[in-house]
Parts: sequence; C-alpha cells; structure tokens
Amino acid sequence: MASTFTDLGLELMATGENAGTWGTKTNANLSLVEQLTGGYLSLAVAGSGTTALSIAEGALTGTAQHRVIELTGALTGSRILTFPLLTENFYFIKNSTTNAETLQLKAVSGSGATVTFATDNKGWKLIYVDGVATNTGVYEATIGEANEVTLTGTQTLTNKTLTSPKIGTSILDTNGNELALLTATGSAVNEFTLANAASGAGPTLSSTGETNVDININPKGTGVLKSATAAVKIAGLETMWVPSSAMYGATTNPADAQQVETTATRPDMKVLDFDAGTDEFAQFSVAFPKSWNEGTVTYQVYWTPASTNTGDCIFGLQGVAVGDNDTIDVVYGTAVNITDAGIGTVEDQQVSAVSSAVTIAGSPAVDQLTYFQLFRDANAGGDTFSADARVLGIKIFFTTDAANDA
Repeated sequence: MASTFTDLGLELMATGENAGTWGTKTNANLSLVEQLTGGYLSLAVAGSGTTALSIAEGALTGTAQHRVIELTGALTGSRILTFPLLTENFYFIKNSTTNAETLQLKAVSGSGATVTFATDNKGWKLIYVDGVATNTGVYEATIGEANEVTLTGTQTLTNKTLTSPKIGTSILDTNGNELALLTATGSAVNEFTLANAASGAGPTLSSTGETNVDININPKGTGVLKSATAAVKIAGLETMWVPSSAMYGATTNPADAQQVETTATRPDMKVLDFDAGTDEFAQFSVAFPKSWNEGTVTYQVYWTPASTNTGDCIFGLQGVAVGDNDTIDVVYGTAVNITDAGIGTVEDQQVSAVSSAVTIAGSPAVDQLTYFQLFRDANAGGDTFSADARVLGIKIFFTTDAANDA
C-alpha cells in the first residue's frame, strides 16, 4: 500500500513501505511539523486580486504550512488571501502591506466565514481555519474579549475602568461629531469636579484646586447663559428706574412737581421743574436688593427743556445709607455732577451721559435704606441753560455680586 498525506501535507507511511528511506521521510515529516507549529513566512502580495496559499505534500514549500505569515507589498486595490479547503489550523497573520486597501482572508472556494483587515489596520490577527470539506470558514480568534483593542482600530469599550486617561483635543459623539473640545494649560492647578447624587438630590459640577476658584461659563458672541429655555441671571451691572413721580421736592428750595400736557390724549409729562436761577432739590429713597455689592453707583438724567435754549444744564446726585436704629438726620455724601446741553426743542426728551461714580455716605449694608438727593446746580458758573429743566426721572446703575436675594 502506498503512502498517503494529511490535509497539511504530512506523509502517512504504509506498513512495510519506504525501506531504506523511512528515516529520511520521518525527518521530513518532523521538519514539516516544526514548520507548522512555529514556522515564519514573509509573503509578498503587492497589487490587487487574489493570492492562494498552498499545501505541498511531504515538503516544506507550501505557503499554508507556516504558523506565522507576514504579508508585504504595496496594495493597489482590495486583496484576497485564500486558504485550501480541509485545512484545519490556526495562524498568526501580520498585515505589513502599504496603502489604504482592505485585505480579506477566506477559503479558496465556498461561502464560509471570512476575516478582513480594514484599510487602516496594519496589525496582527489570530485566525482559525475550520477545514470544513466544501465550505471552509476563517474566523478571527480572540482571547478573553470579544474584540481586540488596537492603537488605530475603532472599538467600543464596555465596562472598562479608565484611570486618569489623557484625552487629546476633543471628545466625539457616536456619529463622530465634536461633543466637547479640550484645551491644555501648562501650569493648570484648578479643574472641574463632577459628582453624582443619590435620589432626591442633583448632581454637582464644582471648581476645585485652590482655596477660592470661580467657574467661568462663557457664551459665544451674543449668546446668553440659559437653564432649559430661560436665561440665567448673572451678577453684575443692574439698572433701576426712578420716575419723577417717586420723588418729592425738598422742604428747602424744592423742585416744583408738575403734570404737563403735550397734546390732549397724548402722553402727559410727570416732571419736576428745576429753576434756572436757584439751586433746587428733590429727594427719594431706595431699599437696594440684598444682592447689591454696597459699592458706588452711577446715574443718568432723563429730562426735557422748557425752552429752546441750548445752554448747559448741570445736575447733581448725592446719597447716604441709614440702617436699623440709626438716625435719619445725617449728611448726604459728596455730590457727583453731570452736564447736559439743552436740545433746543421744547418737549423733546433728553438723556444725559452716565455719571462718574457716586459714593454713598454712611456704611451701606443689607436691609438699609438709601436716601438720595437730586438737584440742579443752577448757581454754578457752567450752568447756562436759561429755562426750567423738567426732569422725567433718573436711571441708577448699581452692581450685584450675588445671583439672587436669598
């Protein structure tokens, strides 16, 4: 009986055969076994199309008879590497080709499973060829995990713990679009800390690092900071409108309260008339919100001229804060003046420039009442407006340092 060969090319010698050559053939088989278990082959597969691996019976020349196969060459299109049918074995395949082309591993015929190197995967694959007679399948073998994690591949990590990972310039969503951009500060010592929360409490975003650290949230362009669809109030410069109807003439040299009709059924003007020849005064009080920073204020005067004169009109404002159980018989703080030229048209509305800082006298604090005195400095040499200045009201600018008055 003649010798036969296995699907991997090993010679099975019949009894009584190969007299005198048995040792040579046995040594050839052992060499082939060694090659099958640990042999390395560098195989050029440049170009495109299909390259078939082969089995050489009783010889070491078959390309499918190596454990490790490294594929080399410049691909010009998709490449296919085929394995012989009936060949049951496992291989380490290294894709060392160049150019961004796919490289598929499959059986020489049939529709069994296949394994493909993606265009950007120039790494290793451990595969198993099942050797099914007419429909051999090629499978990628994994150890411990469902997918191999590579430096260049795209994988989904599930239930993995990342300890202090370094992320580049962005975090992408599942569609590959930018979700968050990151910048690096070489000397950074402050950062965000995220904390989740148990039932009934909200999660927390904190600024941490040094002892006192702000959180800066900066909308772009004309965008505003919102919670859901509502804008979030931000501490900073605020305004307060004080109409002339909320003011009263001082007991000494009072401004004259008037209601002036423009045209019937059109807006009447509630005004305080300040005389051109005498310093006259009006007063009002304000309980500032708790969020006020108790600092200086500024103001604008809204007024209308009683004549067509275009001379300069000088207004002044001064204030003093009074607390619980304090006397109200106190001196106002230093007045701050602003000058506005007459517009030259009766009943036209005028708005002055914003004044410089007005310091409130006393010791401003929460729950105090601030008394203000508005006047026209008619006796000043620079006040040249020759008629009554009719004040409609003033706008006070103040600064808050808290988001609410809680």
